[in-house]
Amino acid sequence: MRRNSETIVPEWSRKIEDMRHERKLSQEGFGNRLGVSAMAVSRWERGVAEPTGETYIQLGNLAEAPLCWFFWKRAGLRLSDITRVLPEANRRFAENRAFDVELVKAGSNKKHSLGKVDLVAIPLLPVHAGTPGVQGDTSDLTDIAPESVMAAPRDWCPNPVSTVCLRVKGNSMSPLILDGYILAVDTSATENDDLVGQIVVAWHRERGLLVSRMIRFDHMDALVSDRREYEAVSITAGSDWRIVGKVLWWTGRAR
Repeated sequence: MRRNSETIVPEWSRKIEDMRHERKLSQEGFGNRLGVSAMAVSRWERGVAEPTGETYIQLGNLAEAPLCWFFWKRAGLRLSDITRVLPEANRRFAENRAFDVELVKAGSNKKHSLGKVDLVAIPLLPVHAGTPGVQGDTSDLTDIAPESVMAAPRDWCPNPVSTVCLRVKGNSMSPLILDGYILAVDTSATENDDLVGQIVVAWHRERGLLVSRMIRFDHMDALVSDRREYEAVSITAGSDWRIVGKVLWWTGRAR
């Protein structure tokens, strides 16, 4: 029987009970999946006791995206830790598709062989990069839990474990990139000499994330809009801007 709708319980408690009901499991059956008693499940759902970090990891393994990220975050996992719990999620993800799919995590220094994988699932982060003239989010992409994933062909992602997706805010990179589009960014590509003429994402502590094109005037590097009315941003040494990564591709809904 569901709890009284007037009872105030924590968000994590509601999500646990909802997941159990979605799977049509009793508290005992759900507990068996997690190696705990029915009484423990009852206490969680009433908000009397909270699962341990280890149990939150198990809940994340049992859940599907994006709920899995909620539970893993409750366990205190950083994005750089999540690879330790991805294999089971990867197996479920791949079994439901006709292609071979590999879940990867951005920011890992661990070497990862993709073999004959057809698709790569890239984390979609809950942040926006502004176009010139528009303020982007001030997050620097470090240890941000993804809100979802996006699948892309393997050959679109030369460095899968260093690739993330984020959204665009503003239209000053139109007609190529529009407000609301999603960018795939290779965060391993940060050397200015390799990025001249390329579209990049840069970050400033106060001005946030910026997507623009990097150009070089003599010995000065700058970020520019594809529309002439916006001023260039200098990214020479000491400018407080740093390159986050190279934009590999972008996508958006038809308008």
